[in-house]
Amino acid sequence: MNILGKTICKYRKIILIIAIVLLIPSIIGMKTTKINYDILVYLPETVETVKGEKILSEDFNMGGFSVVILDNMKNKEILKLEDKIRKIDNVEKVFSIADITGTEFPKEMLPDKVKDMLYDDNKTLMLVTFKEQISSDETVNSVEQIRKITDMRCKISGMTATLIDTRDLSDSEVIIYVVIAVILCLIILQLALDSYFVPILLLLNIGFAILYNMGTNIFLGEISYITKSISAVLQLGVTMDFAIFLYHSYVHEKKNSSSKEDAMAIAIKKTFSSVLGSSLTTIAGFLALCSMNLTLGKDIGIVMAKGVLLGVISVVTILPAMILECDKIIEKTKHKEILPKFTKLRDFIVNKYIAIAVLFVVLLPIAFYGYKNTKIYYKLDKSLPETLSSVEANNLLKNEFNMASMEMLLIDKNIPEYKANELINKIENIDGIEWAIGYSKLGSQGIPKEALPKDIIDVFQSEKYQMILINSKYEIATNELNEQVKKLNTIIKEYDGNAILAGEGPLMKDLVEISDHDFNSVNVTSIAVIFIIMIIVLKSGLLPVILISVIEFAIFINMGIPYYTNETLPFVASIVIGTIQLGATIDYAILITNKYIENRKEGKKAKEAVKEALSTSISSIIVSGLCFFGATFGVGVYSKIEMIGSLCALMSRGAIVSMITVICVLPAFLIIFDKFICKTTKGLRNI
Repeated sequence: MNILGKTICKYRKIILIIAIVLLIPSIIGMKTTKINYDILVYLPETVETVKGEKILSEDFNMGGFSVVILDNMKNKEILKLEDKIRKIDNVEKVFSIADITGTEFPKEMLPDKVKDMLYDDNKTLMLVTFKEQISSDETVNSVEQIRKITDMRCKISGMTATLIDTRDLSDSEVIIYVVIAVILCLIILQLALDSYFVPILLLLNIGFAILYNMGTNIFLGEISYITKSISAVLQLGVTMDFAIFLYHSYVHEKKNSSSKEDAMAIAIKKTFSSVLGSSLTTIAGFLALCSMNLTLGKDIGIVMAKGVLLGVISVVTILPAMILECDKIIEKTKHKEILPKFTKLRDFIVNKYIAIAVLFVVLLPIAFYGYKNTKIYYKLDKSLPETLSSVEANNLLKNEFNMASMEMLLIDKNIPEYKANELINKIENIDGIEWAIGYSKLGSQGIPKEALPKDIIDVFQSEKYQMILINSKYEIATNELNEQVKKLNTIIKEYDGNAILAGEGPLMKDLVEISDHDFNSVNVTSIAVIFIIMIIVLKSGLLPVILISVIEFAIFINMGIPYYTNETLPFVASIVIGTIQLGATIDYAILITNKYIENRKEGKKAKEAVKEALSTSISSIIVSGLCFFGATFGVGVYSKIEMIGSLCALMSRGAIVSMITVICVLPAFLIIFDKFICKTTKGLRNI
């Protein structure tokens, strides 16, 4: 490693030139990487409802649909608007009550049930179906064009409209996330370091790594908008301590070296050796997200693991080159470190270690109870502002038409008409079902089938299937709707064993069940992987148990607080935060533990070893924790997308909770279990 360090120092100008040149393809890659705004596409393809969506697309040319709410529009205007919408690429079918009544037939002459479905208090519903999937570029473009050709009297509901609003809001905020994170981190680093210029270099170096990471995402094909929104600030938060370590090591070695190049070569060697173990645990934590059945975890996990790896590479190559080239400026901008040495805090922790351990025992069940009982929500548009056009339209459908969730039942086309009607009647008797309608039932609504436009008939039939539209008053991703879907599936399987219930409601039910499984599996996987890595790094059987217990306690507190503050979290945040917090903050515990092991090997007693470990670690942990906090806190406060805001708020709070827990609880455990640690740790058994 010393040879590598000297080579980096020797060719630092070339390294900087290459680093700058690599920004060009990185920016191009970042700009051309597709961003996905539909979380439901991350459901496994083996799920029955996902298969149902495929059938809708292939057999009915119904990849997606939107319900357009028309306020106070005459039939003549509606029919003209329908003609305009039909001309838009990717639009498959368009119909409304105006297609049945025309311009002459009064709406009042229609059966009440038909009117209730399609018309209410001067508001008319228009159904628009699309050939391509909900989140495809074609469908997104189609909905955007419909918005352009309609006026304020038209509101467009549906998942595609929600995705568009999510995209626009996310894209408008993401740059601000980075700006806020950089400003807060810059303030913290100015307080923590001894030069006004060094924080700028550290942030610039991580900026290079972030751009490389975002640029190389092009090889993944696409990433989620959640990944795009949090990856930059998260990478900044978890890799900043690597950069700080290199700078501190350089300053220390500079005092004892003949030249700055020699000092940097040694600093590179020490940094690489020191951050290797901690970066591996962080990378492992992120890769554990790949074990999720919901492949959004794989999306976040791969991007962030790659980001940490690129951060380490950048710290031992680009940052040394920057520091050496700017050494004179660094020296000119030196100032006294403002951050205190925390000697009183250190002494208090070591002297009151028993009281701290007792407090841990008291708080553990309280934190765990909150952690297990924190409420989670799955409704995707709940994380968006109520003022968004799509959210307003969805709420209008729910409030005016009791149309909170629409399901599409696909059954065999050859099922006799009387059987299909019998099935529909049973469906309508289920609590919460407002109405159900299929081709077999059209005639019984008082409208001759011969009088129906072909567009309407084609909606209900394909070569293999007949479709029954089911409207529920229960909101998507609620317990009521999930129970209703269960009842529906029980009934429909009696009539057709191969029938499939498709639509957002059943998809969300599957999302709930898969997410519940992922919540447990991903935490177990991350703990197991990090445990194995720490056994190798620390060469101990007991220390990994202690370290993981300390961080898990911090996770219980962080995730338990929402229960006691009566806050409901979006499901994505609840699944990934534990793994992220474990992987990102276990480094704090490893730092203290490595110092403790070194001190014990030198013959120091347990208390003295812990005290000295704290002396050399507290400042580093506090700076690292505050940087992680600063990188994510501003985003948590600013973001109008609750999915992003909640996740960043949890990460920022988790950084502080882990920081406090590691500084206070870990030393107490090291002292209490010192004898057992020595017996189970290589190099300490003879002490």
